[in-house]
Amino acid sequence: MRLNEVSFTDALPVDGYGAGFFRVGGEVHQGNILTGTDGTRAWGGYDDRAPLLALGGEIDVLFIGTGAEVAHIPADLRQALEGAGMGVEIMNSPAACRTYNVLLSEGRRIALAALAV
Repeated sequence: MRLNEVSFTDALPVDGYGAGFFRVGGEVHQGNILTGTDGTRAWGGYDDRAPLLALGGEIDVLFIGTGAEVAHIPADLRQALEGAGMGVEIMNSPAACRTYNVLLSEGRRIALAALAV
């Protein structure tokens, strides 16, 4: 088996997560996060739409982690994000982190908004 080192050039990967936190690029962030090429910052959840909508034109897909369990996001939030030209993928936060890392390693134009588990 051949192993290749993964490099992340556009943004930092999610290194880990746990009860109430995410570790991105080695730095611990408490609570919900929004991460991508502009760095990692706190995210206020579904009502904090402005930073998500600002990603329109910059990314192709936004992964939304819904916490420990998969849940629907508000329909009007999905419509607003899709109207801004983004694909929206909903999954639980652990799966969203893993998927984000894989696509990030491929150089894709993506971001992750995740609720803490």
